[in-house]
Amino acid sequence: MIDFLLFLLSFLHFFSVVTSQVRSSYSGGSGEWQLLHQSVGISAMHMQLLRNDKVIIFDRTDFGPSNLSLPDGICRVDNSDTVLQTDCTAHSILYDINTNAFRPLMIQTDTWCSSGAVLPNGTLVQTGGFNDGDRNIRSFTPCRDDEYCDWIEFPWSLIQRRWYATNQVLPDGRIIIVGGRRQFNYEFYPSSSSEVIWLNFLTETNDQGMENNLYPFLHLLPDGNLFIFANTRSILLDYNQNRVIKVFPRIPGDDPRNYPSTGSSVLLPLDESNSVIEPEIMVCGGAPRASFTQATQGNFIRAISTCGRLKVLDPNPSWTMEDMPLARVMGDMILLPNGDVLIINGAELGTAGWELGRSPVTQPIIYRPSTDVSDWRFAIMSPSTRPRMYHSSAILLTDGRILVSGSNPHVNYNFTNVEYPTDLSMESYSPPYLSPEYDQIRPRILSVDEKIGYGGKLFSPTFQVQVYLTTNALSVSIVAPSFATHSFSMNQRMVSLKIVGVTGLSPYTYGLTVAGPSTAEIAPPGYYLLFVVHAHVPSQGMWVKIE
Repeated sequence: MIDFLLFLLSFLHFFSVVTSQVRSSYSGGSGEWQLLHQSVGISAMHMQLLRNDKVIIFDRTDFGPSNLSLPDGICRVDNSDTVLQTDCTAHSILYDINTNAFRPLMIQTDTWCSSGAVLPNGTLVQTGGFNDGDRNIRSFTPCRDDEYCDWIEFPWSLIQRRWYATNQVLPDGRIIIVGGRRQFNYEFYPSSSSEVIWLNFLTETNDQGMENNLYPFLHLLPDGNLFIFANTRSILLDYNQNRVIKVFPRIPGDDPRNYPSTGSSVLLPLDESNSVIEPEIMVCGGAPRASFTQATQGNFIRAISTCGRLKVLDPNPSWTMEDMPLARVMGDMILLPNGDVLIINGAELGTAGWELGRSPVTQPIIYRPSTDVSDWRFAIMSPSTRPRMYHSSAILLTDGRILVSGSNPHVNYNFTNVEYPTDLSMESYSPPYLSPEYDQIRPRILSVDEKIGYGGKLFSPTFQVQVYLTTNALSVSIVAPSFATHSFSMNQRMVSLKIVGVTGLSPYTYGLTVAGPSTAEIAPPGYYLLFVVHAHVPSQGMWVKIE
């Protein structure tokens, strides 16, 4: 046993000498864009990556025909539809990221500005919408015989109508559904009662009819409580007791950050290797308070250029503000596998809403939330050639790319005689870490335990990499795929797991022993993507199930 320990220490010391020359930061250019489809037939208002590497995408049903027919002569007959009662076109697709193919799906009732979350078994639960869909629940379960997978709809399953609400998966696998237009309350799915719980915070943040508190930002904290941000304010909610535990300071500047002054937010990665986990919320972008009214009158005000960070469990928490290099409203914030934050899509002027945005921001920016002052913070990336503004969305894919689609700032599909035509294309953005210059230091996972337990239970991914490694240049992260709509990625979550052992198996092949998440509050049960990251360069993700 003593000989083995001496060997292991020597092994790590040797590799630390070699790897000290690996830079903690990378260049990799500014990333690359690739057009995947000139048209997928619908505008991607909502997107969710599923555990079988398929992406479910959908729009709204009440604006007339899309550019994609339903198969086999199927038509949607809906006497409640305000535009087209018989519609033989699709308003949802299933996209396969491995084959770059897609097929139409059938949705019956209106999903406009709805919300969603994935249950621990991998089923997408999609809630609410508009008109005849506002109290409906729809589900989509990945299946082996993909040809027969489709939406299943459960009418009148919500207690209250939910339009512009936000969902969050909880530690017990339930989903909490918060707010929505003229809904100052929350409910649960599945629910054991017909009760909705009043939340006065949502009435207090309702901005004189302009809302600015729709699609509130929800983040589950490691103590099991729920952080809720709406307009300029935020609270810590014990949803089991319906008790506000803490009221946080207003974000500086007093400008709203939620719909229609649409900014975005993330819970920064949680690190299980620390003895104490300090959750930190980041909120970026948005639009000044008068923006919506001014935009309706043809005056488009510059968007907010600041980000705020808040350590929510500090005894006296306060916002730390940082300036982005580009002002942005309607920007999507995405946690990248290496812990960086990507901000993509959006506009520099105006606000969310029909015809209310101008000056598209086509350049993504990447933010590194590092405590090392020598690391860069914001970096401007390569621009897309396509404006992605109102009703666009973006998600992280298994291979580390970002899938980007949508943009429809009009009441209906409109392709001509407008400044920003409806965009039905689909493209991907490859961050700098996917540059070929990093292929020699990119980890490759050979195998991984597909099921991971709680309480620090150990599991062992095996990976291969063509460089020498050290534990201080190496990390293992799990990422919960998010439900993306209206610039907020619901249920987005990243946890850096604790590495407790590294073993050399053969030349360039190493076994890692990793501790699973300590609690369901840290990582709610369900499917995650597991990435091994070396010197900020991630492997391809592997699906694992935490239970």
